[in-house]
Amino acid sequence: MATFVSAGDLGILIDPGVDLAPMRFRLPPHRIELERKAQHWDSIKTYAKKARILIVTHYHHDHFHEDEWGLFRGKQVLLKHPTRNINFNQKRRAKLLLERIKNVVDDIQYVDGKAFVFDNLKILFSQATCHGINDRSGYVIQVSIRSDTSFLHTSDVTGPVLPDQVEFILHENPDTIICDGPVSYMVGSKYDTSYLDTCVENLVSIVEKTKVRRLVLEHHLLRELDWKDKIAPVFDAARRKGIEVTTAAEFAGQETDLLEARRKELYKHVG
Repeated sequence: MATFVSAGDLGILIDPGVDLAPMRFRLPPHRIELERKAQHWDSIKTYAKKARILIVTHYHHDHFHEDEWGLFRGKQVLLKHPTRNINFNQKRRAKLLLERIKNVVDDIQYVDGKAFVFDNLKILFSQATCHGINDRSGYVIQVSIRSDTSFLHTSDVTGPVLPDQVEFILHENPDTIICDGPVSYMVGSKYDTSYLDTCVENLVSIVEKTKVRRLVLEHHLLRELDWKDKIAPVFDAARRKGIEVTTAAEFAGQETDLLEARRKELYKHVG
């Protein structure tokens, strides 16, 4: 979900982190996944140099890493609040990050529910919302960026599934959405089928009720090879309105390469 937004002379980097599932299909990350992770870190560091503003929506290691604190040097830093609406592990990581960057950044703001204006750009943050269906995995904030066009980054809402998550998106009415998508691969274990049904209904509602022209689905949803089948009604609704539904890789002109979803295949067929 690491995303760079370019707006005139202003560069904004949202969630400068990358990580791998430590176990999937009872297998650790394949060598190819580790190589790709290193490549993505290099890319994030390149874009961090171009950015004036760095945003962290929550403190999970696939969205930031306190050991990579050098990324924040000299930046305007906009952070999810480090002590409010936060669980123990995220609070600990936030504290470590703040200790390391407090003397090297240009400024730090805690942004839950707040709005900021930079040049001719408005950045609006949602109130803290659950990372999923409840607060067990902590809280995140969604990001809306507006100028002549509008863009929304859902962070890790895992859906969207909750009413407040959907309401923020509907209210902001963005042209482009990067959405982390439902955790479909956990339906039947951690989540029941009603969870996925609700996520699909909410995504259809967003497609039908907003001016979105491009819906980028990513992150949790792309951990299954048949992810498109799991949300088929969303594609149907988008087709009716002429809306493009894509992955972040396709958005960037690259091939969608679902390495985690293919981990068993990689171990079986790749040395």
